[in-house]
Amino acid sequence: MNDAREVEVVVVGAGQAGLSSAYHLRRTGFEPGRDFVVLDRSPGPGGAWQFRWPSLTYGKVHGMHALPGMELVGADPARASSEVIAEYFASYERTFDLRVRRPVDVHAVREGVGGRLLVGTSDGDWSTRALINATGTWDRPFWPRYPGQESFRGRQLHTAQYPGPAAFAGQRVVVVGGGASGTQHLLEIAPYAAATTWVTRRPPVFREGPFSEDVGRAAVALVEERVRQGLPPKSVVSVTGLPLNDALRQGIADGVLDRRPMFDRITPDGVEWNDGGRVEADVILWATGFRAAIDHLRPMRLREPGGGIRVEGTRAVADPRVHLVGYGPSASTIGANRAGRAAVRDIRRLPAGRPTEPVAA
Repeated sequence: MNDAREVEVVVVGAGQAGLSSAYHLRRTGFEPGRDFVVLDRSPGPGGAWQFRWPSLTYGKVHGMHALPGMELVGADPARASSEVIAEYFASYERTFDLRVRRPVDVHAVREGVGGRLLVGTSDGDWSTRALINATGTWDRPFWPRYPGQESFRGRQLHTAQYPGPAAFAGQRVVVVGGGASGTQHLLEIAPYAAATTWVTRRPPVFREGPFSEDVGRAAVALVEERVRQGLPPKSVVSVTGLPLNDALRQGIADGVLDRRPMFDRITPDGVEWNDGGRVEADVILWATGFRAAIDHLRPMRLREPGGGIRVEGTRAVADPRVHLVGYGPSASTIGANRAGRAAVRDIRRLPAGRPTEPVAA
């Protein structure tokens, strides 16, 4: 503990949520390096975007909202989103002098001394009065388990490892998952693959019409209620449905988005259903989403019996020093921006540790 560097706030993660939080810390008088530090596991700027597949061009990105204080302008919609957004985040970090430290792995957050938190990392320990956790989900891809999975002789991969459609040329591909990633993968892969099969646990919900503010607020409220109850959050998309655009309509018309119910087992050569149906496959692509990357918070014992962390606003109910930004209802890019500001506002109200003469938020 004597070797731990002291700051007022540690921000874990430098994606949309982390950079938004750092911006609002700086804007309200906290100095980077002296009053707060941003720790990022990734090798460079861009958050999870830097790992997206090359065929996900910027023009295909749904709902990318600019970071506070600096718009993303003039981006070529044909360029890979990983490149566009990584460059934008890098410019943002330079513009606001956020001094992100990377690559740094945060191993554990635990109780320190004097009412402070101790953040153990691959770059040494930090002692802090408050923690903003903005680690997102990319580091925790969710792999469902099904009987026979280990016997499959083909290839299994997750969205997090998706290399682009050309890698599936001439192969029979089963895509699992009813979200935006699953449908995007199918539409891309179908022209290259010998055959595609789409399976989901629940029938997909396609949403007609514009995504109004009322629809968005209602969806966020549903996710927010889950985290208030201490349940694991669902994505906002899971409660809004898939916006029915021209590409999806064409995919439905072409039979690419012809959904089958979830299979019951995996065989060495494919998948099977209890009714006797079977599909031979060379590849199973799990577009099954991600879970919150919060294992480093385990020593704080924040999880509720329901499996999630109970959160009011961004504040962990079990410990007001810990804020989760980009978690649950703030997992969208615009939600992360607002949550970063809210977290900083709450942190400034802690009994001590405010910088002198803060600027109004």
